[in-house]
Amino acid sequence: MRKPGISADSHIIEPPNTYIDFIEPKFRDRAPRMVEREDGASIFEIPGMDDAVPLALFGAAGVPDEGLMKYKTANFQELPYAGWNPAFRAEAQDQDNVCAEIIYASVGMVMCSHEDHAYKTACMNAYNRWLETFCAGAPGRLFGLAQTSVGSIDETIDDFKRAKEMGFVGMMMPGRPLNNDYDHPDYDALWECAVDLELPICFHILTSEDSGPKEVMAPTRGTSANGFMNIVRGVQNVLGVFLFGGVFDTHPNLKLVIAEADAGWIPHYAYRADHAFKRWTPIVGSNISRKPSEYMMSNVSYTFQDDVTAYRDPEVVDGGCLMWANDFPHTDSTWPISRQILDEQMSKLTEQQQNACTHDNVKKLFNLPINL
Repeated sequence: MRKPGISADSHIIEPPNTYIDFIEPKFRDRAPRMVEREDGASIFEIPGMDDAVPLALFGAAGVPDEGLMKYKTANFQELPYAGWNPAFRAEAQDQDNVCAEIIYASVGMVMCSHEDHAYKTACMNAYNRWLETFCAGAPGRLFGLAQTSVGSIDETIDDFKRAKEMGFVGMMMPGRPLNNDYDHPDYDALWECAVDLELPICFHILTSEDSGPKEVMAPTRGTSANGFMNIVRGVQNVLGVFLFGGVFDTHPNLKLVIAEADAGWIPHYAYRADHAFKRWTPIVGSNISRKPSEYMMSNVSYTFQDDVTAYRDPEVVDGGCLMWANDFPHTDSTWPISRQILDEQMSKLTEQQQNACTHDNVKKLFNLPINL
């Protein structure tokens, strides 16, 4: 029997009071607030951002494909209570044979691309205060990731320390920091802090300005379906910065998570990265001493939900880097039929391999309680 799953990438639907009630007073008059569009859809109105994502798409888990267009205009009151109220979360978990979840933001993904850094920081701090109350509503089953806007190094180190004190198990990072890029030596102190506090740094799809919701829905080439296909590129770019920038050489115990970008691409990406390292280093230069593929197995973890290709490479499966997720309550979630999907896709794996991918790997990475 496979162990109950630990979803390595689940979400919340930020309720109306997330920012207004928890933001610093000087930002309260322009805090993100929930409003209704003419079609009835609930959205967050965010000063400084033109586009708003209908909240219904953050709460469409289990909605049949043919019902998505109608559901797109749903009001907040029509969304699943388990998306924002912890009192209903355990029941939703039990329906999907899930015993615990790692929690990422939803509206907070969009917030990662906000151009006003001070405002973004205030919003993320407010979200963290709200999330602390959400996770406290189901201790031992809900494990949150704090958001940080990554401003100055000292400010970000303070964010990491505060997150640890608040009981969070990792940090949800924006695709790009305010200053330089993540492989710059200035970030060495931050990575040392992350290692000391045992907080993995987590990069979710749709959190980079070059692959955010706007770029997905209105790509520079082709239809929005083509934009959807490009979602993975944003986090692959982040991965490449860490791999080729020598970050893992300098900080061998740093742990990085690539979230909701599937996992079947890992073998080919590793092959191409090793080729670039071997063939092109004399031309472009490199700061790494080991093959990129080695860091990809030792320092990086990958979350995915419905991806049969994730299990095809034995080295990847046994490498300890795969972490299954059900993405509840988002549109791409496999809830409430995750068990059936896993039974089909993992049928050729041993019980030990299945447990590693759906339970043990995420438990180990985030130092979750041993009684899970």
